[in-house]
Amino acid sequence: MDKDDTIIVGIDASNIRQGGGITHLIELLNVTEPSSLGIKKIVIWGSQATLNALNDRSWLCKRNASALNKGLFYRSFWQLFSLSGAARVAECDVLLIPGGSYAGSFRPVVSMSRNLLPFEMDELLRYGWSLRTLKLLALRLTMSRSFRTTDGTIFLTQYARKAVLAVTGELRSQTRVIPHGINARFNGAPKGQRAISEYDDKNPYRILYVSNIDNYKHQWNVVEAVKILRNNGLPVVLDLVGSAYQPALKRLNKTLSRLDPERIWVNYQGVVVFNELHQFYLQSDLGVFASSCENMPNILLEIMASGLPIACSSYGPMPEVLGNSGVFFDPEKTKSIAKALSELINSPQLRFDLSQASYERVQQYSWRRCAEETFGFLNSIVKY
Repeated sequence: MDKDDTIIVGIDASNIRQGGGITHLIELLNVTEPSSLGIKKIVIWGSQATLNALNDRSWLCKRNASALNKGLFYRSFWQLFSLSGAARVAECDVLLIPGGSYAGSFRPVVSMSRNLLPFEMDELLRYGWSLRTLKLLALRLTMSRSFRTTDGTIFLTQYARKAVLAVTGELRSQTRVIPHGINARFNGAPKGQRAISEYDDKNPYRILYVSNIDNYKHQWNVVEAVKILRNNGLPVVLDLVGSAYQPALKRLNKTLSRLDPERIWVNYQGVVVFNELHQFYLQSDLGVFASSCENMPNILLEIMASGLPIACSSYGPMPEVLGNSGVFFDPEKTKSIAKALSELINSPQLRFDLSQASYERVQQYSWRRCAEETFGFLNSIVKY
């Protein structure tokens, strides 16, 4: 591509602080090859901690402002009144907003839809009358406005696109569905599957659920389901990994105190460093994912790539991502979860066939493809 055709991309990471947002930026930039994607330079604004997490590149310009190291009010004020000017000074041709909310004057702008909770009212209302509910309602308003006024919007799944448009109505801007990818370190070819009769209390069958403890993740229902399996004589244990929303953790602990007060068969590991997370998948026999609200279920991709058989929620975009390579259940019904787990655990052949299918299916989700499609879309917005 002629150098005269290359563009300068600005990325607003002012509200990207942790979790999937940071992972997305790290993985996207790690595989980006600007010369082949029509990119001259990428300028990114964020907190010092966010910028430090990104590998240095000759074409990557990291920009920090004191307000970006402070709280939400300061960051939002900076984005509203300073970002547009900063993008013009940097001679950006287009601005990408991974956080989804934008009210500045710079154009053209491409927003991303990465948080679906504000757009699914039934899920949002799980928080009752709380500060979190008010925050999610505010995000519903600000993101809806952004999606209606920006020049392009990136969705991560077809399901998410449909859910957002049900709230915003059809958008005047261009839209594109671009899924995230999966890091190669999660890749683990499916293992041979053994009969459950070969396991016992000293060598139990390990079920893994990785996700933050939250109202829409239903960990307590999974615990109840595993209890049913144990009552039926199956030597299974459950490992829970993830950070916690305190009201949800309180509910989980109440369930654990009732069903497994000595923590014999449920192990809550808390937060695990992301770079070490793949080790938990390697040590497990089956992955479960019981969320009822997701935009792009990265954890489901991780389970698929790890070669584990999967029992999965039938809500949201999970069937779109997993296809026919798992056993689905209703995450709000304990017996449905127990039935799906039991079906897999009692059939080694089914476990093997589905783990092979999901492992093959996940290969289509690559960060390189994500980068190519993302920057290709940005180029098309500039030249539109």
